[in-house]
Amino acid sequence: MNVMPLTDNYSVTAQISADDIAAIAAAGFKSIICNRPDQESADQPDFATIDAAAQAAGLKTAYIPITGMPSPEQTADMAQALSDLPAPVLAYCRTGNRSSIIFNAAQA
Repeated sequence: MNVMPLTDNYSVTAQISADDIAAIAAAGFKSIICNRPDQESADQPDFATIDAAAQAAGLKTAYIPITGMPSPEQTADMAQALSDLPAPVLAYCRTGNRSSIIFNAAQA
């Protein structure tokens, strides 16, 4: 897992698995945001699997799937999640790019 911090309280990474949750919690993250739609790829775990593992580890989660550029509604949802979730937050998608783009959009 290659975590890229964008701020002190927000980092992005590529697709995670349930097996990564313990390391994410140990790294000090308090929340996870999934920006990858379920079934985008046959080999990815669905959000429910990640959510269950995260909840079991005491982490909060949000599911804001993005395809292409984020819509105004998705951007507003992201801004709300960033306001509501405890920091630091780790967001993921396939490569981390969409999680970076929507974070920057939500800051505007």
